[in-house]
Amino acid sequence: MINQNPKRSDEPVWWGLFGAGGTWFAMITPVTVLVLGILVPMGIISPEAMSYERVADFATSIIGALFIIATLALPMWHAMHRLHHGMHDLKIHAGVVGKIICYFFAALISALSIIFIFMI
Repeated sequence: MINQNPKRSDEPVWWGLFGAGGTWFAMITPVTVLVLGILVPMGIISPEAMSYERVADFATSIIGALFIIATLALPMWHAMHRLHHGMHDLKIHAGVVGKIICYFFAALISALSIIFIFMI
């Protein structure tokens, strides 16, 4: 028998942020690490390209601000969702309190990244 009044779930929101964070972390973060952590220090990309003025201009542009916010916030949502469900898999049933703590921490990091970007 089909339930005519199904209970609404908030899981699609968390799974959406989980998927976006995982995709960002898998596709964008390695390129960022390659450029900033390997190519610039090795001199393959000119250090002048990463001067303070150029990086500050990038960070204060709308595209740069969104990039930095997404780089900080999306992987955090992914990690906290994985942590929340990983605890359940390990038979640590934190319930609603664990869910609130995990997602609050991800929301806090997201909010702080937005605040710090707008302070630049």
